[in-house]
Amino acid sequence: MPKDIQNLIELASKGLVAMFDESRQLFCDRLVRRGSALHREGLSPRYTIMTLLGLRELERNGGPSPFDSAMLYRAFMSDLGWIRSAGDLGLVLWLTSAFAADEMDGLLRQQELATALERYPDAREGRTMELAWFLSGLAHATQAAPRLAGPLTDLAVETYHRLEENQGEHGFFGHLNTGSSMSGRLRGRIGSFADQIYPIYAMAKFAVAFHVEDPLLPAKECAKAICSAQGELGQWWWLYDSRHGRVSSRYPVYSVHQHGMAPMGLFAIEEATGKSFRSAIYKGLNWIYGPNELGVEMRDSKENLIWRCIRPKSKRTKYLDTAFSLLGAADTKAPIGELEILYEDRPYELGWLLFAFAKHSKTSVESCTATAQRQ
Repeated sequence: MPKDIQNLIELASKGLVAMFDESRQLFCDRLVRRGSALHREGLSPRYTIMTLLGLRELERNGGPSPFDSAMLYRAFMSDLGWIRSAGDLGLVLWLTSAFAADEMDGLLRQQELATALERYPDAREGRTMELAWFLSGLAHATQAAPRLAGPLTDLAVETYHRLEENQGEHGFFGHLNTGSSMSGRLRGRIGSFADQIYPIYAMAKFAVAFHVEDPLLPAKECAKAICSAQGELGQWWWLYDSRHGRVSSRYPVYSVHQHGMAPMGLFAIEEATGKSFRSAIYKGLNWIYGPNELGVEMRDSKENLIWRCIRPKSKRTKYLDTAFSLLGAADTKAPIGELEILYEDRPYELGWLLFAFAKHSKTSVESCTATAQRQ
């Protein structure tokens, strides 16, 4: 297997080429293997943003990119009519801060940023992942253009407080505000891994950008909670019960959580606090290389892809786990049944890998594993 993370980065940058639609200048929704062929399906503005952020981070750290990311950014920003949520808007702010910070003022006026929390349903419902994207966008905008700190402070603080309301006393975040709707009351407390890692990232960046310390405490509490729940093989589990402080459903285990999202969030809280979570980061990363439930290498070096997840063959399993958790009867140590690999990949997965590790490209996987064992 490759000896260093640089090989992962090279795989990710090459793998994105097959996911790009030149005619539309967007990345696809997913690349699926059927038989011996790969098929590109759909187009995704969100995934395009995340991919461009990864490519930008790669370029900033001296890595070669197969794309002219500045040109792709310009093409992407020519039509923002797809924005339908505060989360989308946060991602666009984040993207603009990375490529064209001097154009931020015009974007804020165009998108009527001040009313975003009232205007968009995801913000009104208190959806955790989308609020975290919005807060991340505000933080990155302020870091890229410090003159915006004053105008954006109240909005960032309000977003932070709405996000904080979704965190349970054990550190885990629910999926949305439990008092905002019937859906929130029924299952708002069950948060995905994305509902944990994006708030960790957002609160860490918010604290740094606005020079406040309060958000670091809930971010660290969540980071400690997910690390305490991490599986023996380094798995970042799928669903978490914020009320009872436990894993709600283990599977699927997604590769992007192992190689992209967990590292980006945990590196961010480390940079903000000095508290290292590298033992958990590299334990999770090692899962990709074969020490997993199936003993299978998740990378496909020929296609330059990392297969999406290991999941139960029975599609009912994860839904039953969630239902039992809502009833207070979850048993996450029960046998899961037969497992399989889902042979598809999505561009944001490789984009977040680049975003997380571009600054760590010379780090040896073997030395990282040794570091993890010492901590």
